[in-house]
Amino acid sequence: MSEPSTTEDPRHPSSDPSEFSATETRPTGAEGVDAGVGLTALLVAAARAIETRRPDSLAQDVYAEHFVRAAPACADWPVSIQQVPDGDDNQLWGRFARYFGLRTAVLDEFLQRSVGTGVRQAVLLGAGLDTRAFRLDLPSDCVVFEIDRAGVLAFKQQVLKDLSAAPRAKRVQVPVDLREDWVTALTSAGFDPAAPSVWLAEGLLFYLPGPAETYLIDTVDRLTTGGSALAFEAKLEKDLLAYRDSPIYVATREQIGIDLLGLFDRGPRPDSAGDLTAKGWSTSMHTPFEFTRLRGRGPLPEPNDALEGNRWVFAHKPRP
Repeated sequence: MSEPSTTEDPRHPSSDPSEFSATETRPTGAEGVDAGVGLTALLVAAARAIETRRPDSLAQDVYAEHFVRAAPACADWPVSIQQVPDGDDNQLWGRFARYFGLRTAVLDEFLQRSVGTGVRQAVLLGAGLDTRAFRLDLPSDCVVFEIDRAGVLAFKQQVLKDLSAAPRAKRVQVPVDLREDWVTALTSAGFDPAAPSVWLAEGLLFYLPGPAETYLIDTVDRLTTGGSALAFEAKLEKDLLAYRDSPIYVATREQIGIDLLGLFDRGPRPDSAGDLTAKGWSTSMHTPFEFTRLRGRGPLPEPNDALEGNRWVFAHKPRP
């Protein structure tokens, strides 16, 4: 990774996003979903599949289990809680999967509320195996831009094609790594910075070095006009390794071989919510547990909890 020089202000990064690549903290060589960060997209898909089959489901994603079954790396993963021997007591497929189900539901509603105010552009940063363009009741004139690496989008497209799935809104794939010039790719794909937009960065920012996160947040601010909205997930822990023995991280490592702490960037995190507030956005920050209590289901705090530092941030850019 090429970090900014000591003479460069990391809060005003250069126009070249490659200056903030995460190659030292994110494995390279896995162009699709077969390893590294790409494999976490399948973890979330499996969680959504499990959530979909629950009688008290928070979110429905009928495509999720097809992604899991199409990838050799996770062919033996469960797609329903009944396939997990210890059921909801399992830290990975019980508690952690329910967390992803809750996050999916909350961000679904955030996007739909924005569309309800007349926003017709949605941008999914690090879209992974997100299927909101297919499963949400979006207006036909809404455009959903999915930004991710070409290999991830190609895998998703093949699975959806095999299912003859049709999006409910206009879907535009933007195959570009967020460490590259994704702004040019997005605008070339038809995104209009002069029109309001809603952005989701679901489970993304903590994989990026701090300066790359700052660049991304600054860029979203630059590409948005009044009436736009942004939701993202942040982690507040000062020392992620203090949670290495957290039951969720242990279960993820031991059961499916994903070492999340090895994928997260462990450098200092910027105060992105504060940065947006300083730029004039209205922001609110919540723990996932607040939504668990609100909805009556989902994870609650536990000792040595890897989720206790997670925050969901919702930001709105006021209209002039």
